[in-house]
Amino acid sequence: MKESKTEAQITHKVYVGMVCDLLHEGHLNIISTAYEYGQVIVGLLTDEAVKSYKRTPIMNWESRFKIISALSKVSQVIPQTTLHCTNNLRKIQPEYVVHGDDWKLNNQKQVRQNVIKQIRAWKGTLVEIPY
Repeated sequence: MKESKTEAQITHKVYVGMVCDLLHEGHLNIISTAYEYGQVIVGLLTDEAVKSYKRTPIMNWESRFKIISALSKVSQVIPQTTLHCTNNLRKIQPEYVVHGDDWKLNNQKQVRQNVIKQIRAWKGTLVEIPY
């Protein structure tokens, strides 16, 4: 059973970028937290985007898409064609971006800075979940 949401939550867009090669508790935690803020839009990294910074995914994009799309707290799944989600953020202009805080220290530091810079344009908020 889904929890009832406030009118603001229903209209808020929440962006979550992820690979989700093997769905695990951390992914579900991020999606659940994002759901508390509004309608969850997952930017699912394409196989090419994943390969640009780490190993080739075990499951292809279509398989990962089917799994993420089946989650009740996910409203929409769209391709994220680069590690940097700038194009998706510009198009969607979400009120919130939710991500694990591990990107503060790993090879995604620059991606994080780009997200912060981008969402400032429409006064969006970055929500970081402890890893």
